Amino acid sequence: MLSGSVCEDITEILYGANLVALIKKDGGIRPIAVGNTIRRTASKICCRKMLPELSKKFEPIQLGFGTKGGCEAAVHAARTFITKGDFPVLLKVDVKNAFNSINRSALLTEIRSHANPIYKYIWQCYSKPSKLSYKNHHILSATGCQQGDPLGPAIFSLGIHPHISNLNSKFNVWYLDDGTLGGDASTVLQDLNSIIQNFSTIGLELNFGKCELHLNESLSDTEKYDIINKFNVLAPNIKIVKRDGLRLLGAPILDESIPGYVQDQINKFEDSYTRMCDINPHMAMHIMKYCLFVPKLTYEYVLRCSNLWKFPLYLSHIDEVIKCSITEILNCRMDDRGWTQATLPVRYGGIGIRKASDVALPAFLSSVYSTRDLFGRIITPSLGDLEVPCLTEAKIAWLNAAGPGQDIPTDTTSQRLWDAPLCAKKEKQLLETATDAADRARLLASSTPQSGYWLNAYPSANLGTLLDRTTLTVAISLRLGLQTNEPHRCRCGEHADRRGHHGLSCGRSAGRIARHAALNDTIRRALASANVPATLEPSGIMRDDGKRPDGMSLVPWKRGRLLVWDATCVDTLAPSHLPSTSREAGAAAGRAEMMKGRKYASLGEGYMFVPFGVETLGPWGPEARQLFKDISIRLIEVSRDPSAGSYLAQRLSIAIQRGNAASVLGTLPDSGSDLASIFFLV
Repeated sequence: MLSGSVCEDITEILYGANLVALIKKDGGIRPIAVGNTIRRTASKICCRKMLPELSKKFEPIQLGFGTKGGCEAAVHAARTFITKGDFPVLLKVDVKNAFNSINRSALLTEIRSHANPIYKYIWQCYSKPSKLSYKNHHILSATGCQQGDPLGPAIFSLGIHPHISNLNSKFNVWYLDDGTLGGDASTVLQDLNSIIQNFSTIGLELNFGKCELHLNESLSDTEKYDIINKFNVLAPNIKIVKRDGLRLLGAPILDESIPGYVQDQINKFEDSYTRMCDINPHMAMHIMKYCLFVPKLTYEYVLRCSNLWKFPLYLSHIDEVIKCSITEILNCRMDDRGWTQATLPVRYGGIGIRKASDVALPAFLSSVYSTRDLFGRIITPSLGDLEVPCLTEAKIAWLNAAGPGQDIPTDTTSQRLWDAPLCAKKEKQLLETATDAADRARLLASSTPQSGYWLNAYPSANLGTLLDRTTLTVAISLRLGLQTNEPHRCRCGEHADRRGHHGLSCGRSAGRIARHAALNDTIRRALASANVPATLEPSGIMRDDGKRPDGMSLVPWKRGRLLVWDATCVDTLAPSHLPSTSREAGAAAGRAEMMKGRKYASLGEGYMFVPFGVETLGPWGPEARQLFKDISIRLIEVSRDPSAGSYLAQRLSIAIQRGNAASVLGTLPDSGSDLASIFFLV
């Protein structure tokens, strides 16, 4: 393929594509071409090979291919240009149906001159009309590059680069077909005329209705009127945008444009969460955590390249929508402490639903530092050596938030390092203000990696990792210390409080047996997947009290000895364990493992006994962690999947959560429900 020698009989299929019609923000249709997998792989290989050379050629004008942080640098530079410079005009140009309209001859000519190693491959892809299919309809496309081809951005950028690199405006930045020009009105007007004429020679046409013109507020009304008339001659119906509506690549550029942007986002968020209430809450929480709200604001570069961190009131409005959404989805009544913990990353004991007010400042600082070099190359030719506006103010705000003694991160480009001290401070404050020993033990347990494995699992009914509505509510409530039920009398006669802790240690716990069985079955299946067949409750070997172990391998595990394991799940919050678990996370599991070890002290030399101790709130004992590590290594060797160990950890963690839910619900009066059904193991 890369040599352009594919048989002509199959090029129609190999280089064609199926179309997916996506709706644009303005209501139009964006046809995305999903090409053959082999062709896409070859294109990605070409991208990898040509990226260093092409990105060097394009920067700092074209930032749409091979430029890390290109969007962010463009927004930072545009803000600096407007606020620090004294230039009257900023123009945003929009190309109509750009990818699908550019002349293929122009593309091939540029590729031959500047990307010759991939010319033969691209020539075979685009020298003849491409067959595009949408449902039962077939289209022969003889112009443009496929929007969806991994090489599409590269070859499109090559096609227009000769026409955008010779413009004279002081500010000249492009992200693929979105261009931004700034400077003197006459120079920008000449460049606009040049773009219109030169683009027409390669099949491109500007969409004047979407082009935007921003005029410096210092201009007089007469000057503004004259400039607008001149631009209207070249670009009829061009939009005149004021400071409060100025955005670049979807991000607000100036402080005045933030209020309108925030309100638009809140409206979208409210619509999204209304629809999410109609799906499984575990799936909805997963979407919120990785796709909507703060992840969406970060992905769209708003938190990273705008000054949103300076507006706590607007951030609090976004946070309130997030809180209402997660409360509705999880069916949990959040108090202030629970909400604070919930919005921490999972590794700090939260559930990973971040607040915009927590992320905005670290995101902005890491963006500024990661794009510093590119920003300088964009802005220095016109304004000299400047830094991004508000950088010093942002660092001072971060130091005040992080607290005394905290230094600037060693790697200033890492958002995680900027975020970590702020999260650690909140985690410490929660621990220091714990209401009792149980609250402290819960917080310590939640901060262990093992307690959060289930929160990182992909919710899938087919994989057995999807939690039902009630189980998820109980699991979240136990992690955050929220109310799980009304106070009542348990079936055993003891009082069960509002937090549901009694059910976790109750002698008549409804979830204990099912949880124990789920843990052992998960371990057995993991061993089998690692080519170590095992059996549960093997006969022929006994511990000191005459009971059988939970499982045994049928082939040697280490040093010629068979693996024998026995799993146990102890309650983190049991009164007998609180003195130790309120001081050290996982103390109860470690003690349980020691006790198990004593009971199997008489096993023969042919066996290797490993206790697998876990706690109800998540922590594992040291023996359990080591066995998990050993099994994970073998799973990765067999499957060649580096995530194989993570999948095992998630299954074990989910089994614990299901057992907890069954235990808490089992204290309630009998309603005829089958609590064992929440385990629905695959």
